[in-house]
Amino acid sequence: MNLIERHIAGPVRTALKDTPAVLVNGPRQSGKTTLVRQLAGQMSYYTLDNPSTLSVAENDPVGFVETLDRAVIDEIQRAPKLMLALKMSIDQDRRPGRFLLTGSANILALPQIADSLAGRMETHALLPLSQAELQNRPNDFLHRAQAQDWPPLHTRSNLQEVALAGGYPEMRERATLARRQAWARAYIAHLVERDVQDVAHIDQLTQIPTLLAVLATQCAQLLNYTQLGGQLGLNAKTADKYIGILESLFLVGRLPAWSRHENSRLVKTPKLHFLDAGLQATLTRLTPDLLATHRERWGATLETWVYAELRKALALSDDAWYLSHYRDKDQVEVDFVLENPMRQLIGIEVKAAATVQAKDFKGLRRLKAQTGADFLTGIVLYDGTHALPFGEGMWAVPLGAL
Repeated sequence: MNLIERHIAGPVRTALKDTPAVLVNGPRQSGKTTLVRQLAGQMSYYTLDNPSTLSVAENDPVGFVETLDRAVIDEIQRAPKLMLALKMSIDQDRRPGRFLLTGSANILALPQIADSLAGRMETHALLPLSQAELQNRPNDFLHRAQAQDWPPLHTRSNLQEVALAGGYPEMRERATLARRQAWARAYIAHLVERDVQDVAHIDQLTQIPTLLAVLATQCAQLLNYTQLGGQLGLNAKTADKYIGILESLFLVGRLPAWSRHENSRLVKTPKLHFLDAGLQATLTRLTPDLLATHRERWGATLETWVYAELRKALALSDDAWYLSHYRDKDQVEVDFVLENPMRQLIGIEVKAAATVQAKDFKGLRRLKAQTGADFLTGIVLYDGTHALPFGEGMWAVPLGAL
């Protein structure tokens, strides 16, 4: 695969100009090492996947950091004690761009991290490749949504092929879906065998593959910890903890329920999505042949693909957008709600069909009625080629816009 320009590279370069430490955080094999080596310039490079380097970093973190001037440290979650040593070093020398770090776990959420480097470190997420990156074009979905400025015509893609291929660079290098899914199975096994234990030492490691498989079948649904735990012989608290571990490894994400002013009519339960539709499809053994006869299986995978693409788009924004879903006790739903710091909203529905009708905007109109002037626009993403207006602020937009 040719080297693909990663959209997060610009924000990382900017951060290195005024921040002592910059962390590029994301799943294994998402391209973090390739990116930081591109950006490192003359910085020394160390990876904690090297046993010798890891041993030094674990046994003498302060001594290790004292030898560094400006350095890249890859897979820093493997030596949590380094974070406190980095803090001490930065407090003595606050030059910008001293440390460029990568982590394959959300280290800021790990309880064993001694210090978060608050005020000294900026974090950027590098998820698997976005469709905009693969097509070598700007990721302008969020800008267009706010401006309601949609090109009238979009090129139609084979969405099943796109979603099932996943976004991991090595996975996409495989020539066939069968080979890609073989890569994905090996990838998941590797994470379970090693990285889960790096994040949290748990007693029932053998439960993690089963948990992942069950979560894949419940993708895009409301999370029921008691029911989920019952399927695995775990209590609800343990199921919640294990999902948190998978979240910290960027395998899954909990999508919180949107609420404002304690509206008692709203359902507050989060949904669950995978951060890569290709992994979710592998775990559910989804193929185009299966979808030809079981079309009902496609909706959840498509929705989780949209979730991942939205996460990638929001990661590029200077504003801290909050991503959630809407559901009330009348079962009226909106798949995704994007809320900016000004509490303005964009609602997004996903439809796995080539036609859109007025009734498809029911949830978006309910959300608009609740939020009034704060509602910027409502979008139904569909499998078509034309952006179509459906009343004030309402649009049917091709999934290709992502």
